Amino acid sequence: MIRNSNINDIENIMTLIHQAQAYFKDNHIDQWQDGYPDKLQIQEDIKRNNSYVLDDNKIIGTMYFAIENDENYASINGQWLTYNQPYAVIHRIVVDNNYKGHGLAGQLLSFAVEECLKQGINSIRIDTHQDNLSMQRFLTKNGFILCGDITLKSGDPRIAFEKILNK
Repeated sequence: MIRNSNINDIENIMTLIHQAQAYFKDNHIDQWQDGYPDKLQIQEDIKRNNSYVLDDNKIIGTMYFAIENDENYASINGQWLTYNQPYAVIHRIVVDNNYKGHGLAGQLLSFAVEECLKQGINSIRIDTHQDNLSMQRFLTKNGFILCGDITLKSGDPRIAFEKILNK
């Protein structure tokens, strides 16, 4: 079941984030190695009702999902697939290491797509580190198109993807 996260989920969400940070470190991916995301970020996500968990009697996945303009996406070295229309964003999508390869990230993505379609939103944007090849494969496999490079507010470079949703 995918549901909105609540304050009682923070420790479990942080466990998943720590797993992802360790995975990135072990695979020499310079993503999330500076303490981001931290508990305060997750609390803010929860407060804004944009944090979701995949709960199967324990939290085995999480993501940030919102229909909003992301200031990090205002400037791109490349070209977005859509312009001047609302879009959704997904950030911080993580699956428990013990459940990887079971399609759970796909379930989180499907949930986001369904929510978008219910609200008349026709695209989703997401970004990742250039060395995060597993995320890039996941995005490409799920119909996301590489649109170009962006720079986060932190100054970190990322590659940006967008998916046009089919009704």
